[in-house]
Amino acid sequence: METLRHIVLFVHLIGFAVLFGAWAVQAFGGKREFTRLMSIGMTIAAIAGLALAAPWGIEYDLNYVKIGVKLLLLLVIGALLGIGTARQKRGAGVPAAMFWLVGILTAANAAIAAIWR
Repeated sequence: METLRHIVLFVHLIGFAVLFGAWAVQAFGGKREFTRLMSIGMTIAAIAGLALAAPWGIEYDLNYVKIGVKLLLLLVIGALLGIGTARQKRGAGVPAAMFWLVGILTAANAAIAAIWR
């Protein structure tokens, strides 16, 4: 069971890497637009993160406050991606604050995972 949990954690990290990597490519490539790859990465990270939040295959109590904060950040990131993507489809650009906030919140979500015990 522990091996399966580690596989799900690996998939969760891949989802984060896809989201943050796609964002970084746009940020440092000179464009401020949301891509489908960002949404895919967020979805992978979300599904795997929710699976990790279930108390299966562990011998310790989960930190539900940490899980709640990470879920809240995920919902905000998803909302920003959804709003920005809708604006792009209408022909409007993504506001700079919205674009940078997605990157900052994604990095903050990873920092919370790594630092908060």
